[in-house]
Amino acid sequence: MLGKVTKGNYIRILGLDPGLRRAGWGIVDYDGSNIRHVAHGTITPSHKLDLVERLVVLHQDLLKIVEDFKPVTAAAEETFVNQNGASTLKLGLARGVLLLAPALSNIAITEYAPNRIKKSVVGVGHASKDQIKIMVGKFLPRINVTSADSADALAVAICHAHYQGVDLRLRSTNDKNLRRKSTKKISNGMNELINRALIKEALR
Repeated sequence: MLGKVTKGNYIRILGLDPGLRRAGWGIVDYDGSNIRHVAHGTITPSHKLDLVERLVVLHQDLLKIVEDFKPVTAAAEETFVNQNGASTLKLGLARGVLLLAPALSNIAITEYAPNRIKKSVVGVGHASKDQIKIMVGKFLPRINVTSADSADALAVAICHAHYQGVDLRLRSTNDKNLRRKSTKKISNGMNELINRALIKEALR
């Protein structure tokens, strides 16, 4: 689902939920007090393709998304090794080709543990996928996120805005006083967004 590309003093963030069968992606703009939805979607290579062909689709599709929307930073959910070695290896390959797409454009990529993402967006570290989808909708109203993969990717982007927005926005300024004031404003802005979303959900 594509949205209008905005301009202004916003940090454009790409969030990724890597996967071999379905890879979610989401893009938001963040200015320290507001988050704006830009675009989201899911890359779904055909099940008829072999492993290498699926990897090519994942990489090329995300490369086009990066070229179209020009994010300045990216984030992805960390992956942990499970008992199925073959599945872990395939997921690792998918992650590699996906993360390569923004890396080729010199876009820094940060990884977050799943519990950290959930706590940042929902407020608790063991939230369900349905809870994540609901809270993403609160942060980004008037959009329809039907895919859990896309919702997870947008949650990653929101988490990244929470933890990295200050450094990204203020990297070019040398005024220490301005940096301190802006840092406080951005932190307070994200906390306010979380509180508003939680209150709205509680009143439903």
